[in-house]
Amino acid sequence: MKLGTDKLIGEKDGAIGWLIFNNPERRNAMSYEMWEATSEVLDAFAADPDIRVVVMKGAGDKAFVSGADISQFEKTRRDAETTAIYSKASDGARRRMADLEKPLIAMIRGFCLGGGLGVALAADFRIASTDSQFGIPAAKLSIAYGFDGLKSLVALVGPGVAKQILYTGRRYPAEVALRMGLIEEVVPPEKLEETVRDYATTIAENAPLSIRATKHTIRQIYTDESKRDMALLERLAREAADSADFAEGRRAFMEKRKPVFIGR
Repeated sequence: MKLGTDKLIGEKDGAIGWLIFNNPERRNAMSYEMWEATSEVLDAFAADPDIRVVVMKGAGDKAFVSGADISQFEKTRRDAETTAIYSKASDGARRRMADLEKPLIAMIRGFCLGGGLGVALAADFRIASTDSQFGIPAAKLSIAYGFDGLKSLVALVGPGVAKQILYTGRRYPAEVALRMGLIEEVVPPEKLEETVRDYATTIAENAPLSIRATKHTIRQIYTDESKRDMALLERLAREAADSADFAEGRRAFMEKRKPVFIGR
């Protein structure tokens, strides 16, 4: 099953939904149309009960996403008004990534720059190849990053490293990005897809209600205390405890077999 457009592809592969940035001639730079299609594909994945986990990747071996498609800037970001329209689409897509209840993994090879790093930061975790590069060149283009994007960056690496990345606009190799906390794992390029598939398959076989509750709880930990929805967390915990999956998990443990979870 394929969704999206020719440059933003959604593919279903069993329990895994693949979100593919398919603009390799521009190192998978994001166009306005790609941002819009991202939200549409994620909506379809969210509504599909068979999909348990979503993986984002770039087409080819040169880039995950190298940033925004600068060739469109004269049309989509020539002034404050057009930039606001563009930002509505790009911010909306990143919010859709962040709000996705299903686990979201970023599989990164090659350039992961600017808005591309913002895309990666919206994932639950990031696995990169040793030949990847990371950076945000906003200061070299007189671009001011928005609150949500910087909040995600600071939450991962802290304010000092975030300022270092943004003030300098430098590119960092994968091993440095790992030490910074931008990514969670680095593997050789030939092992990247195998590693990501192993994570995705493992997650897909685990209990969806448990994973959903974990994702919401961690999100609430990083929400201002006055805005935390503790009632939601209590409801999710009750739903998991009353579920057929909880009973299946107990039976499988006692019977010393692998559980088969159905998500309810």
